[in-house]
Amino acid sequence: MRLFASLLFLLLLGNTLAQEHTASPQVSTFTVDAPQLQAVKKIWLYLPKGYAASTKKYPVIYMHDAQNLFDAKTSYVGEWNVDEKLDSLHAQVIVVGIEHGGEKRIDELTPYKNAKYGGGQADAYLDFIVKTLKPEIDRKYRTKSNAKNTTIWGSSLGGLVSFYALLKYPETFGKAGVFSPAFWFNRQEIVALTQNQNQLKSKIYFLCGDSEGDADMITDLDKIEQIVNTKRCACKMRNKKVIVKGGKHNEKTWRDGFVNAYLWLN
Repeated sequence: MRLFASLLFLLLLGNTLAQEHTASPQVSTFTVDAPQLQAVKKIWLYLPKGYAASTKKYPVIYMHDAQNLFDAKTSYVGEWNVDEKLDSLHAQVIVVGIEHGGEKRIDELTPYKNAKYGGGQADAYLDFIVKTLKPEIDRKYRTKSNAKNTTIWGSSLGGLVSFYALLKYPETFGKAGVFSPAFWFNRQEIVALTQNQNQLKSKIYFLCGDSEGDADMITDLDKIEQIVNTKRCACKMRNKKVIVKGGKHNEKTWRDGFVNAYLWLN
């Protein structure tokens, strides 16, 4: 078994080394100090075509797990093709991708500690985004900085923390892409937190597959959606739920669902 695992690691490493970079010219990277996390974070930035020649301001999407968004070489098992998809739409939006912290990913993307898996440091991670990263982006780039034009988006644990961000920072994030959210990680706490909200005005696009391997995924999603609906005016459609037939818990499901979610949210 140990030999097999070693061979598999070498095979994956070889594939990664052989893979060409696929990020478009509109994508750049930089680093920023994250004192809330006692770390330095690598940030991936997508600017729409024509940004340099214009003077207009743009809405912004903040996305987690940046390694998987733009570049096949840095992705785990495939990228989302966010840059190519937005280019094809001539989308007028800035995307800020935040790299996950590797072995600290569970800590950063989970709001509460899980008895088995630990975690529970999402408050510090979101404080970094809201108080350090977003002000830096708004200062350096032409952004529409209000909540109506600020989206947070992620999958799995990234979906969990994106939904949590809406509840904690409604004055900052007005929209969210919540893909295959790992509500199971903090099920009781997230349900209680959602129930305790007075009102929810944010737009939310929920998506998951019906073949993700987690029998409770859709049940959890239905439960949260039902609670969210009790916090809204029935006169407006502020959230949408998509269940992908045959969809698995992987980048393909999230990549294939990205364009429709973007169009609905915007």
